[in-house]
Amino acid sequence: MPLFQAIGIGRAQGLQLLIMIGSLLLWWSAVPEGLTEPAWKLFVVFITTIALVISGTMAIFTAAIIGVSAAMLTGTLTAEQAFLGFSQDFILLIIVAFLIARGVVNSGLGKRIAYLIISRFGYSSLGLSYSIVAADMLIAPAFPSNTARSGVLFPIVNALASDSGSNPDDGTRRRIGAYLMFCSMAGLSISSALWLTAMAANPAGVAMAQDMGINITFGSWFFAASVPCLVAFLVVPRVLYVVFPPGLQQTPEAPAAARESLRAMGPVSYQEWVVGATFIVMVLLWVFSKSLGINNTAVAFSGLAVLMLSGVFTIDDLHEEGRALDTLVWFAILYAMSSNLNAFGFMAWLGGYLADWVGGFDWGLVFALLVVSYVVIHYFFVSQTAQLLALFSVFLGVGLNAGVPGELMALMLLFATNFMSVIAPQGSSANVIYLASGYIEASEVYRYGGIVTAVNSLIFLTVGTAWILLVT
Repeated sequence: MPLFQAIGIGRAQGLQLLIMIGSLLLWWSAVPEGLTEPAWKLFVVFITTIALVISGTMAIFTAAIIGVSAAMLTGTLTAEQAFLGFSQDFILLIIVAFLIARGVVNSGLGKRIAYLIISRFGYSSLGLSYSIVAADMLIAPAFPSNTARSGVLFPIVNALASDSGSNPDDGTRRRIGAYLMFCSMAGLSISSALWLTAMAANPAGVAMAQDMGINITFGSWFFAASVPCLVAFLVVPRVLYVVFPPGLQQTPEAPAAARESLRAMGPVSYQEWVVGATFIVMVLLWVFSKSLGINNTAVAFSGLAVLMLSGVFTIDDLHEEGRALDTLVWFAILYAMSSNLNAFGFMAWLGGYLADWVGGFDWGLVFALLVVSYVVIHYFFVSQTAQLLALFSVFLGVGLNAGVPGELMALMLLFATNFMSVIAPQGSSANVIYLASGYIEASEVYRYGGIVTAVNSLIFLTVGTAWILLVT
């Protein structure tokens, strides 16, 4: 920018300066009525952190470190509040799942699975993307955790990328890996909305709706979600193909080459059997973890222990996976900020303000405004479950008071809790494993994840709304 050049600084430094000046002005401005000073100041710190990442001027790790330092040094957060995220088991689950993926690659099993998929669907990168998302949608009802499901899908996508000559460390991530990773991450937003049991927050939302007189069953959920989710399945990979295209698009020779590679690999090796058996046991334990009373993160740690004892994953592998530690730090920090924003009353204040804003509007307009607002507010949450627990009943109550049909309002908010998950890097814990791979950058998630979320929102607000009104 000419102004920045005139004063001798680059574009990135200039944008950082503008963001910091804006943050200071907000920091010293009057606290909005109904908010406490800690809530307002934490909001300023959080929004500044996000702005630095969205602008592309600072890595998300650096921005998170600066943000938590500012929050603590100003007394906005105590040490206990600031480090809350480091004690969350689901964050450790993400990191361990990422390490297990390395073991899947080391053993050769990831390569074998990748070749099998390529041999069937590998004629184009678009065909691969559809096969990944379709597989996710089929296994989703058995996984009450989209984070655990990402741990199953990621090693396969990672192997597909690397065996197509696309790696994050040699400048070839955009060849096909970044696109496939993004499609898999976006696919989780669709599969989680399709099934009541596909995400941990879904049953909680159904119970909250039932407390307000709205009954939603497994069957009614699936029936209502089926049409908009099918449309999203058909549209989203193609949208990403246009806005975030892979360098390698047509691969007509890939299936034959994959079959030849499978023959060259020979029979399944001992390490592949170990990884395969471990993975199957982990998946089964994840599926039945609730009924067995087993912690999902404990399952992941046990699986990693088996891979280490068998020599599939080594200490040297751990030393090489520096991205795992980076991910643990920045995600834990943003999670803590988000949780404390809710605890300080910021989200309740925002919900009350929204209720006043839509008062007196036609119910159709209220419905659209509530859903869009619910989606946009997710920028401030690092947990879909946390947002649902904080705002679902507030938004549903506002909609019901405005005359919105109860089942329509409840279902759309529940679907939105899932289809908005890729709006930001921290929008879902499932996103983090894909970012940790190095194939996708945080600023790209803000840009293209925002586009995917807008597409999902449009599909559900149009096709989804018409379908729900028709069948309920």
